[in-house]
Amino acid sequence: MIMLIPKKIQAGDHIRVVSPSKSLSILSKETVDIALQRLGELGFTVSISQHASVMDDFGSSSIEERIEDLHDAFADKNVDIILTTIGGHNCNQLLQYLDYQLIKQNPKVLVGYSDITALANAIYAKTGLVTYSGPHFSTFGMKKGMDYTIDYFQKCLMMRDPFTVNPSTHWSDDAWYLDQENRNFHVNRGWTVMQEGEAEGISIGGNLCTLNLLQGTEYMPSLEESILFLEDDYLTFPENFDRDLQTLIHQPSFKGVRGILIGRFQRKSGVTDDLLQKIIASKKELRGLPILTNVDFGHTSPMFTFPIGGRVKMRAMKNGSNLVIQELNKMEYSRNNNNDT
Repeated sequence: MIMLIPKKIQAGDHIRVVSPSKSLSILSKETVDIALQRLGELGFTVSISQHASVMDDFGSSSIEERIEDLHDAFADKNVDIILTTIGGHNCNQLLQYLDYQLIKQNPKVLVGYSDITALANAIYAKTGLVTYSGPHFSTFGMKKGMDYTIDYFQKCLMMRDPFTVNPSTHWSDDAWYLDQENRNFHVNRGWTVMQEGEAEGISIGGNLCTLNLLQGTEYMPSLEESILFLEDDYLTFPENFDRDLQTLIHQPSFKGVRGILIGRFQRKSGVTDDLLQKIIASKKELRGLPILTNVDFGHTSPMFTFPIGGRVKMRAMKNGSNLVIQELNKMEYSRNNNNDT
């Protein structure tokens, strides 16, 4: 597969907000206004896709409307960044209807997480276009605790040089959208080393239960030479996470996995360090792999942005751990020659 790296973004670029999962209409006016203001302050112009606010009985617009909005966003020469509204449950409905040739010929930055894991990994698997796990449009509507999220959003999407991701100083898993003023932040004790080691490879993953929806389909990316990024929200629980992880291990290409980073769990999930250690220790397939947990991505905030299909290097050591998002300029796919594929 030829890897396609979308052109780095810059101030003045145009963001198109799309809703491949839940509708924009579930967000409060305050959240939308804050998000629009913050993105404007970062130097971006923002437009909303035609059907982003349509909502049916399942919390989203129809498959046809969501596909139309995604195709319009990729085809529009004025759009530089495609930012998803929020997660949900039905993004995988879209995969067989997407025009992957259109996407391949119009490579753009696509950012989102949670249910967007299905869309982002499928696009990478089908086209080679690197996509990104990072904040939604709704995330930018968060008043407090956004510095880390914005910093790594800019580093990942705007910088050409490699950069190191370090742990945040504080974190939160509160329902910020219900009360923007009274937030609960906790001191971050750092990322947890479950198994020591260093590894370099291709970053794949996101939300584990959503990634598993792709198994056995043409939309599942290969795990060969990969560094897996895995996380889940408060709806999971220890036994469920164990089962989901085991299912991923059963993938034929899992033997090619070089390391694993696990995003911080929300406290309601009941997945503790002790239980996670026992889950990992029970799986002989994981022996010898460097494994970091409590990492700053997924359903707690703040979060860093990472590429799906990019090249990364991880270090999991008791005396210090980090993640390096490596430079890929030599393979960068410019918008100026996007008709040569």
